[in-house]
Amino acid sequence: MGYVFDFHDAASYDKWLQKPANKLAFSLETNLMINMLKPEQGRMVLDIGCGTGAGLLEYLEMGLQVTGIDPSPYMLDIAASKVKNRADLHRGFAERLPFDDNSFHYASLITTLEFVEDPGKALEEAFRVTKDRVFIGVLNRYALKSFQRRVKGIFTSTIFNHAQFFSIWELKQIIKMILGDIPLSWGTVCQFPFSSYRFVSMLERNRIIQKCPFGTFVGMMVIPVPSYKTTLLSVKCCVNHSTGVARG
Repeated sequence: MGYVFDFHDAASYDKWLQKPANKLAFSLETNLMINMLKPEQGRMVLDIGCGTGAGLLEYLEMGLQVTGIDPSPYMLDIAASKVKNRADLHRGFAERLPFDDNSFHYASLITTLEFVEDPGKALEEAFRVTKDRVFIGVLNRYALKSFQRRVKGIFTSTIFNHAQFFSIWELKQIIKMILGDIPLSWGTVCQFPFSSYRFVSMLERNRIIQKCPFGTFVGMMVIPVPSYKTTLLSVKCCVNHSTGVARG
């Protein structure tokens, strides 16, 4: 089932997101997502693991038709208080999405895979219900900040004790197992420890800097082109020896 945020987790996360440094990190992550996903106004988007609704609000501001799903009723309560009736909210798990194939133009999983039971199945479901592009945002296993979070978790209980971290290469491998060799691109943000400085924030938005594989947040955009394997079939035929004509 993975880890489902309880009331305390949901309230703490929403409060954590209001801190200036975390707001800036979220802004950088959102900017990366928009640049990679390139959503068109009026299209349908599914936010898988929508949490307290910060991402939903961003999508609404872009003029998208927004649907969110999360397993935590407490997260959804906070999200509903923010988006009102402007988004369609569902309670459910990423590994079992209650939607038909190709229901959405876009889908996103932003810090969602960290807390699911089966990341591969969650991605498979995201690709199933999406017809254009999927954005995956994860906490980078090889970032300094992720190392600090894991060390802190040894001495005190944090939400990151329940999280699994991913590298770019691991994420690529999971996607390849599901879809084969398909078009994808990646970038990272939150490279520097002092992102509250304006100059550093500007550096973070540089496309060259974002190709460093050690940023705290990894964004990956996938075009879920289905792949098919062909099977060789044997063909039986008989030859008329008098005419030399073969017939199937």
